[in-house]
Amino acid sequence: MNLLVRLAINAVALLAAGWLVGGIDIDSGFWTVVFVAMVFGVVNALIKPVAIFLSLPALVLTLGLFTLVINATMLGITAWIASGFDVDGFGSAVLGAMVVSVVSWALSMFVADDEPVRA
Repeated sequence: MNLLVRLAINAVALLAAGWLVGGIDIDSGFWTVVFVAMVFGVVNALIKPVAIFLSLPALVLTLGLFTLVINATMLGITAWIASGFDVDGFGSAVLGAMVVSVVSWALSMFVADDEPVRA
């Protein structure tokens, strides 16, 4: 998937989380949203695989539900790094992680995959 499309999907998903979850605040400036989406993408690309690897026993024990905690932590790390994006607590981060996951999944359904289909 194109990097700009992925950035736009992250931006819309983070805006939706800020709109739907009371404890998440994101500044409405265009460049602030783009910056927060870029930070969120870098955090997910660099830190999330390490967190998933280190929490494999918890993931197996909870049948994958611990991924929600990892996603909430990624939102918290993004809020810690990026100015203009605030998460008030862990509960808000969990709800925000659910919103971001659902919105980004739904928007990804409308984007064609660039990989060719192999038989």
